[in-house]
Amino acid sequence: MRLGPDITRIAALLGEPARANMLSALMGGQALTAGELAREAGITPQTASAHLARLEAGGLLTRRRQGRHSYFTLAGPDVAEAMEQLIVLAGRAGHLRTRPGPRDPALRRARVCYDHLAGDAGVAMLDALVAQGRIADHDGALALTEKGRVFASDFDLDLDAPGRRPLCRACLDWSVRRSHLAGVMGAALLSRIYALGWARRIEGTRVVQFSAPGEAAFRATFKVPL
Repeated sequence: MRLGPDITRIAALLGEPARANMLSALMGGQALTAGELAREAGITPQTASAHLARLEAGGLLTRRRQGRHSYFTLAGPDVAEAMEQLIVLAGRAGHLRTRPGPRDPALRRARVCYDHLAGDAGVAMLDALVAQGRIADHDGALALTEKGRVFASDFDLDLDAPGRRPLCRACLDWSVRRSHLAGVMGAALLSRIYALGWARRIEGTRVVQFSAPGEAAFRATFKVPL
């Protein structure tokens, strides 16, 4: 590109399979060590270290040292959302895995996208919030309404997040190919769902599993099937 930011450097970082696999493993928002990321990518620790250094230098990863270990996380929710968009594009172009994994149905039903709810449950939740007048959708630009602020207060959501992150943001869902809710409110809703005990994240995966009472409470609150 002759004008604006150079996207080719980011594209080159994302275009290597091992690096893409490591970034995908971090889309659940958790911190992982270099060894854990090497196993996710199917490469040696030495090779993983070189890839992680490039991702960190490219601004896609953040490294945090704790004792003898270094932990890596995505540099921000925008990286996770960009990865989600690329997965949608890959699917639309027909670049699919030939053998879907056993957790694919659970991932499609409800999963973490960095720090907010995605999958069928996330899309249904956003649809309900828009239908109930709690979020206004202006051609994909989302805004919290006054009715939504009342709901947020009643549902005990913490919307006072630091930084410049948008309050409500549409994130295109790779499995449904429609938007789920990201931004401060998306993160607050998932945190509240966890706090209420409606659902938990399955360790080592991005799958969000609802309990039977939690599923009933989710349906009652958002007036949606799950």
